[in-house]
Amino acid sequence: MSSVARITTISARSETSFDDAVAAGVARASETLRHVSGAWVKDQKVEVEEGRIVAWQVALEVTFVLD
Repeated sequence: MSSVARITTISARSETSFDDAVAAGVARASETLRHVSGAWVKDQKVEVEEGRIVAWQVALEVTFVLD
């Protein structure tokens, strides 16, 4: 049996870490999209205030299999 997947780009942000941002993004995508099968971290960046990192942000390519 063959399958067809679609990829969508989302952005997720965390005040804790990159790992937390990725986990939050995948969890949120899974609430809306059915059959999420993977994610690729396309980009990462941090927000800095007064020399301190205050947030971590990732751009994710989320793959989900179509019904």
